[in-house]
Amino acid sequence: MHTARFTLDPAFTVGEVNPRLFGSFVEHLGRCVYTGVFEPDHPTADDKGLRQDVLELVRELGVTAVRYPGGNFVSGYKWEDSVGPAEDRPRRLDLAWHSTESNRFGLSEYIDFLRKIGPQAEPMMAVNLGTRGVAEALELQEYANHTAGTALSDLRVSHGDKDPFGIKLWCLGNEMDGPWQTGHKTAEEYGRLAAETARAMRQMDPGVELVACGSSSQSMPTFAEWEATVLKETYDLVDYISLHAYYWPEDGDLDSFLASAVDMESFIDNVVATADHVGARLKSKKKINLSFDEWNVWYLPEWEARAKTFEQDDWPEAPRLLEDNYSVTDAVVFGSLLIALLRHADRVTVACLAQLVNVIAPIMTEPGGPAWRQTTFFPFAQAAQYGRGQVLDVRVDSPTYETRKYGETDLLHATAVRAEDGTVTVFAVNRSRTDALPLEVALDALGLTRVVEHSALADADPDARNTLDDPERVAPHTVDGTTLQDGTLSAALEPLSWNVIRLA
Repeated sequence: MHTARFTLDPAFTVGEVNPRLFGSFVEHLGRCVYTGVFEPDHPTADDKGLRQDVLELVRELGVTAVRYPGGNFVSGYKWEDSVGPAEDRPRRLDLAWHSTESNRFGLSEYIDFLRKIGPQAEPMMAVNLGTRGVAEALELQEYANHTAGTALSDLRVSHGDKDPFGIKLWCLGNEMDGPWQTGHKTAEEYGRLAAETARAMRQMDPGVELVACGSSSQSMPTFAEWEATVLKETYDLVDYISLHAYYWPEDGDLDSFLASAVDMESFIDNVVATADHVGARLKSKKKINLSFDEWNVWYLPEWEARAKTFEQDDWPEAPRLLEDNYSVTDAVVFGSLLIALLRHADRVTVACLAQLVNVIAPIMTEPGGPAWRQTTFFPFAQAAQYGRGQVLDVRVDSPTYETRKYGETDLLHATAVRAEDGTVTVFAVNRSRTDALPLEVALDALGLTRVVEHSALADADPDARNTLDDPERVAPHTVDGTTLQDGTLSAALEPLSWNVIRLA
């Protein structure tokens, strides 16, 4: 196979990585919360019911901002149900996921969970703009953030939370463009409501950071027109526009699936172009950044087929929903999506992997039993650890292959991040399912002298995965033979592999 090549130079950068790029998402959906992060009867549970084995894995994963409580769930969410003594909280029907919500885990428990993850964990709270509006958003903001001396802040104190929660990052609803959303609105209706809510929330705290709902996917019939209409109403009032994208192999088309990041990068570029067009029309010097606050590999057609079999009179509590078990192939695609986010770090400054535990998640649990890492855990943890600093401009010269959805596509997908101490990490995916890919990187301008480590996630069985019975079947391994001589990095990327090459 022909050699793939690119050049790295510290004079050519994309932008600084915002730590929020390594965010995640906890929704009241399936077992993400109950028997996921929260299981009071579990042997490892702390005094607040949080699973400490899960907390350890979340810390290892390196998660920063955690979006909550949804997702589709938030469009029927009454925040008042989730505060105060747990035994007094009402049980409610959740229309989004056809389940019963006990509210045993609520706002205080969410903040406690974040604090126990560590100082890097930041709340990202969504407000309900589906069935509720401005007044309820302000009430939640006052309860959560005001110090004391008002009815709602004093109510929080009476519930045992003397210190305010300090939530700065807020989502103005969720996927309001989607007909599946409770309280779905047109772009005009949502844009006005989002603007009114944003204006009011800034009256309480001018320093809040606000995310307006963008399109639920690039394939939505209203895509781009939705963003333009919403931003026309909200441009000077919000900081971010959201993007959501999920990928799966359609009709067994693995070659296109491996190139999913082509669509993700196109989505990002198109939203940036739309936002900047609105800014130009408004003659604004402000730049709207992107919050890619839902992304993952998700076998969506399997869920849709299963959903059709549900009994309409059955409203289970914390059912097993969306518990995709990820293969090596999935992990390679997942890693490529991470590369896409890093390659756009100048404008994508928030991103949330959906979701954190059990539900299309890198961490799985068994009620009363163990927690373990899925294959997708490893690319995220490595990117969160080593993908900090300046993203270098990477323009590859790569062999290509033909895909049904995206046409001719590079076999190599790569980016590189230069840390403050001058060390560089190359993240690279080889999309070939059959052949190793020779790689050469010119590094003369960086003053690097050695390969610290070359790690790869690959397997002779591309369908290999970690399970309850075999939780350590797949893990990254060290690659030998990678060299750095006379300013040139030389490596061989295994077939169908995610690679992390650290240089000093």
